[in-house]
Amino acid sequence: MTTTLRMVTRTQGNNAALKDGRVRPDGVTLAFEEVPVLVQAFRRMVRGLEWDLCEMALTTYLCAREHGVRFTALPIFLVRDFHHGAILKNRTAGISGPKDLEGRRVGVNRGYTVTTGVWARGILQEEYGVDLGRVTWVLSGDEHVEAYRPPANVVPLEPGRKMEDDLASGAIGAAIGVASDHPGIEPLIPEGLEAGLRAFDARGHYPINHLVVVRDDVLATNPNLAQQVFEAFSAAKHVYLEDLRAGRIASPTAIDRMHLRVMDRMADPLPYGVEPNRAVLDTLVGHAMGQGILTRPVRIDDLFAPGTQGLTG
Repeated sequence: MTTTLRMVTRTQGNNAALKDGRVRPDGVTLAFEEVPVLVQAFRRMVRGLEWDLCEMALTTYLCAREHGVRFTALPIFLVRDFHHGAILKNRTAGISGPKDLEGRRVGVNRGYTVTTGVWARGILQEEYGVDLGRVTWVLSGDEHVEAYRPPANVVPLEPGRKMEDDLASGAIGAAIGVASDHPGIEPLIPEGLEAGLRAFDARGHYPINHLVVVRDDVLATNPNLAQQVFEAFSAAKHVYLEDLRAGRIASPTAIDRMHLRVMDRMADPLPYGVEPNRAVLDTLVGHAMGQGILTRPVRIDDLFAPGTQGLTG
């Protein structure tokens, strides 16, 4: 008998064939549910374990695991991106480069543990020598993991204020992950994608943002589930990559175009599996430790469901 499991994952190129039925996992039926704002699904999964499986932000997963949330990841890395372009600055704030953020208030969209924020702060520290402890990080929201407590230099935005407005007025000099079309706002690091690709070429920098988590009780009662789901997502991804290579995507998105740029450097721009991603996972865990998101180190293999450590796809 086939097991039916409820899952949330945002429709995108690399999972579309799975969601529309062109690819079907062996031995399990995934009943996909739509949550229009995906970050709300992250929160609901962390706080209430509402689904059997769920797409999840990587640092949210790390933080949730440290605080005892009973789910485990599969090494299906659905979303990757470069985050050099995620940092905006106010042109009149006297910020000529990243080091000028020291001693200032810098916004972070939503919570301190947001994965884009973690990667962006890592870029500031590693590539530009920014002392992250000398920045006051100002949040526009709270954390998905209620038990988490941020470092002392992390503060909430004042009630009733909007981060976009404070960035436009100069009340905060820069912000991560905020969208703004205000004429006085510009990227802190020009040509963010090109900067990201240079970091890729120099040191293999290729950030992971999202993976898949499964409730621990579901894994316990379905011993083959982790491999079945991994193989299905891998098959769907390869349908997407074949279409991408062949130019069969009628209206490529910015993400599609980014994947094509990465494909100039590696055959598969979305490698799944622990081993092909061990270095970037180690880097992210290091950032999470250094930024006060994790209080104790974790072994990469321990983050993923038993039996998945040797899978690649």
